[in-house]
Amino acid sequence: MIRSDVDLPPAFEWLDRQAYEPVWRRMRQRAEAVSRGKQDEVIWTCEHDPVYTTGHRGIDNRRGDGLPAPLLVTDRGGETTFHGPGQLMLYPVLDLRRRGLGVKQYVHLLEQSCIDLLAGKGLRATRRCGFPGVWLGDGKVAALGVRVAHGTAYHGMALNVDVDEAWFAAIRPCGLRVPTVNLASQGVYEPLSEMAAEWYHSLSDLLQG
Repeated sequence: MIRSDVDLPPAFEWLDRQAYEPVWRRMRQRAEAVSRGKQDEVIWTCEHDPVYTTGHRGIDNRRGDGLPAPLLVTDRGGETTFHGPGQLMLYPVLDLRRRGLGVKQYVHLLEQSCIDLLAGKGLRATRRCGFPGVWLGDGKVAALGVRVAHGTAYHGMALNVDVDEAWFAAIRPCGLRVPTVNLASQGVYEPLSEMAAEWYHSLSDLLQG
């Protein structure tokens, strides 16, 4: 039975470690079903095998010709970024139209959910005007890229928990000469599955505001 009450929180699932492409395909299928009222909203969380992805506009922010992992062109917004071990992915599939949320409002909520999550761990994270994502000091700790089709949003955010920073040496996050930051380097680390559940609750609380 499909739930119609937007006050109910979306479903939650930890998918463990997954290849990127099957999860992307699953997101697209779920988003189409949600937009047609065939399935409920969901927030998936996972960790990926090493992969670089870029947005549908194909903005190239690589530092050189080659990359040390496969590159996939996706249907989200944003530039080339890395996903892999030690990074927590948050993939909400949400009916923005039914919730009365514009895209900018939704992006703000996603960023705020991450900021609130980190505040609970004693870290003061911030936004940067014009650059979607979340920052700790001068470094980027979380990247953001979404797709909205027929009023339903999918893709989401990537939070660097304990990622080998060598993966990021091949790209310029946001097209800028800025470092990436790991939570582990800030003295914060816990199993990704536990942090995933905390992030889910952070976003759910904001959605039910």
